[in-house]
Amino acid sequence: MKGRVLSIAGSDSGGGAGIQADIKTITALGGYAATALTALTAQNTEGVTAIVAVDPEFVVEQIRVVLDDIGIDAIKIGMLHRAEVVHAVADFFDKCDDLPPIVLDPVMIAKGGASLLSGDAERAVIERLVSKHTTLLTPNIPEAEKLIGTKIQTIEDMKDAAKKLLDMGPEAVLMKGGHMEGVVVSDILATLEEYHQYDHPRILSRHTHGTGCTLSSAVAIGFAQKMSLTDSVERGLRYVELAIADAPGYGSGHGPLNHGHMISSF
Repeated sequence: MKGRVLSIAGSDSGGGAGIQADIKTITALGGYAATALTALTAQNTEGVTAIVAVDPEFVVEQIRVVLDDIGIDAIKIGMLHRAEVVHAVADFFDKCDDLPPIVLDPVMIAKGGASLLSGDAERAVIERLVSKHTTLLTPNIPEAEKLIGTKIQTIEDMKDAAKKLLDMGPEAVLMKGGHMEGVVVSDILATLEEYHQYDHPRILSRHTHGTGCTLSSAVAIGFAQKMSLTDSVERGLRYVELAIADAPGYGSGHGPLNHGHMISSF
């Protein structure tokens, strides 16, 4: 076991996304997963039916005790749900002297269409976390469109969007292209110095629930294992691609991935 990742995210009762996907991914890639729950959701492959908020002070206490005792090599941030939680987490980070790399997945909309981030929380995420505490930001196209306020329809649009997001403060941006039509999916990794484009064949499947959570966690464990940015992203993208290809087919809606495709059966 190599690398400790703290996931700050919501719980998915269906097990395909959120904290559950993060734990599975980090474990499958040889790391140790710790968690700080921000919200509880009742959901399955057909959608989210209810959300229960977690008290912001308790969210921070979960983070604090893990950092104080176990130690953390990277942090993944997913669903924060409310502005109060965003501010509480950011206030705690502001007081930390030496934070590890942070991967922020700006979870705004569930695969089934339910809103997972309140309107005032979106601005708080940008002003308090993206601008100051984010090593890598990993938006999909709809999330990026909400963050920058313009439509994204081409590869050049993705690059322009990544540039605008970099101007908000993160060290790097991974623009996920899965929502763009075409037989090839293109993802763009952007830093202030360069762009990297990753192209791979589109897998025609409805079993793609939790891909964003899975990818951000896969990159975070790469950081925790002292891999470079590009190596972490390349391995993460390949891990997700194989997890979609080998999805178990559960549920009648947007089904989960096979997070254990790298683990041998006993």
